[in-house]
Amino acid sequence: MNATVHYMNILLLAAVPLQAQESARDWASVVGQRFRTERDVVYRTTPDGIQLKLDLYIPYDRKPGPTIVYIHGGGWQTGSKEQYVLWYLPYLQLGYRIAAVQYRLSGVAAAPAAVEDCRCAFRWIARNGEKYGIDRNRLVLTGGSAGGHLALLTAMLDESFDAGCKDDGPAPKARAVINYYGATDMAQLLGEDRPYLQRWFRGPGDAKELARRISPLTWVSAGSPPVLTLHGDADGSIPYSHATRLHEALSKAGVPNQLATISGGAHGRHTWSDTDTIRVQRAIESFLKKHGALEEAQ
Repeated sequence: MNATVHYMNILLLAAVPLQAQESARDWASVVGQRFRTERDVVYRTTPDGIQLKLDLYIPYDRKPGPTIVYIHGGGWQTGSKEQYVLWYLPYLQLGYRIAAVQYRLSGVAAAPAAVEDCRCAFRWIARNGEKYGIDRNRLVLTGGSAGGHLALLTAMLDESFDAGCKDDGPAPKARAVINYYGATDMAQLLGEDRPYLQRWFRGPGDAKELARRISPLTWVSAGSPPVLTLHGDADGSIPYSHATRLHEALSKAGVPNQLATISGGAHGRHTWSDTDTIRVQRAIESFLKKHGALEEAQ
C-alpha cells in the first residue's frame, strides 16, 4: 500500500474534519509553514521518579488558539503519544494546536494512575499553555478506546484525583470532548473475562469500587462539557451500549451531546461508505463550531 493511500485510510478511520480533505502533500506543507513541534515536555514527575511528557504541535507565532488534547488508546496497556500522529494533521490544518499526552500504562502502574496522569497533564496545559500559543478556555479533549475513556474522565472528574498534580489553582474546564468509542462503564467491563483490564486493576483496595469511580457514567452531571461520541454498533471490544448509555445519561442531565453511530462499525476498524464518512466528518465540524471551539481556528 503506498503512503498516500495508507494515510487516507487512517484519516477515514479517525473521522477527520471535512475541510481537511486535501492531499497529504498539502497538509504537510501547511503544517511545516505554520507549526513547530516541542517534543517530550515534562508535565509531571511521579513520586517514584518517572517523568511524564507531552508533545506539543504549536504555531510559530504563538498566538493563543484552540487546542486538541489528545490521549492515545491501547487498552490502558499499550500505545504512545507518537503513535497516532497522523490523526493530528487535519486538526492542525484547521488551526488547532495539539497536545499529545503520555501516561503510565498498566505495566508501569495500576489504576487509577493513568487517570491521575491525564488530569495532571490537563492542568499543566491550562496553566502553562499561553507561552505555547494555547488558549486555556478552548481546550478540546479527545481520544479513542482507552483514550476516549480517559478523555471523558479528564473532562468530567472533580479534583479528587488531582492531589499529585502540584497545582493549587482551579482545575480547567474542557470546551468539549470528542469521544471515539471510549469505555464508559468500567465496572461492567471488569466483570468480564478481560485479563488486560484485571491487570490494570491489580492494586490494593476494592477493584469494583475503583472501577465505578473511574467510569465516566459515574461522573455525568449538569456541569459536564458537551460530548460528541462516535461508535460502531458492531464493536466487539467496547460494546455500543457504552455509547448509548452515555448519550442517555448526558441528555438526562441536560448536557449538549451527540451520538454518531457507524452502522456495522467494529472497534476502531470501520468500513464506511462515502456517505458515512461525510456524515461523521460534518458532525465533528458542526459540533466544534456549535460549541465555540472551531470558528476562530479556521
